[in-house]
Amino acid sequence: MNNRKQLSGVVVSDSMNKTVVISVTRRFPHPVYKKYVKNSKKYYAHDENNKCEKGDTILIEEFKPLSKLKRWTVKEITKKVVKI
Repeated sequence: MNNRKQLSGVVVSDSMNKTVVISVTRRFPHPVYKKYVKNSKKYYAHDENNKCEKGDTILIEEFKPLSKLKRWTVKEITKKVVKI
């Protein structure tokens, strides 16, 4: 049974070797005003084969710390970006 956290987001940067930066956006109601607010956060994820490209939607999963900032790994690419 796998009980690691998973998040879905968009690749913001793929310029590093075996690392991608993804932006995860979440929507939640404001505690006082009840209006829905968007909040985004960046995560560094390990991409072993350098398959992710900027604009892809990917699923990341919690992993053991690989460096100072990398605590996630790419599980799958949900949606590839279409290049024209």
